[in-house]
Amino acid sequence: MIDDWRTDRIGAALRGENPTVLRRLDSGFAVIGDVQFLPGYSVLLTDRPGVQRLSELPKAERLSFLAGMDRLGEAVERACRRLDPAFRRVNLEILGNTDPFLHAHVWPRYAWEPAGLVGRPVWLYPPDRWSDERSRLGARHDALRDAIGGELDRLRPEASTA
Repeated sequence: MIDDWRTDRIGAALRGENPTVLRRLDSGFAVIGDVQFLPGYSVLLTDRPGVQRLSELPKAERLSFLAGMDRLGEAVERACRRLDPAFRRVNLEILGNTDPFLHAHVWPRYAWEPAGLVGRPVWLYPPDRWSDERSRLGARHDALRDAIGGELDRLRPEASTA
């Protein structure tokens, strides 16, 4: 089945079968979100199956995960700023209320968002925004994927010392 990777996103990423993976980072996988009603939405997935909370990782791995979240956040910010002049900022969140694995959300925010939502948490968007076919990740997001991936490459620790 085509969506089987969704039931085990981390395992699928480790096997090279998760189509949302943008790049492998030291601390996990940078993936583009399944929904793109805020273009550039991305997630950092842990590469440790079974880890549910940041506190379950040894200190060095926690710091590596947070550094990966920072890198993905900056990559999304750079790419979205370049692609949309209405880009405002990114919101970074580690919630873990629904999916039982460690992950961090990177939400780009835009000036064109509805007035009642632009300064509020993304989770207040109506449920239909999360399931709208027009927002589903697809080929029309390839340029966005490439832009974020390219920024991740430029932000590699080795790239900044070279």
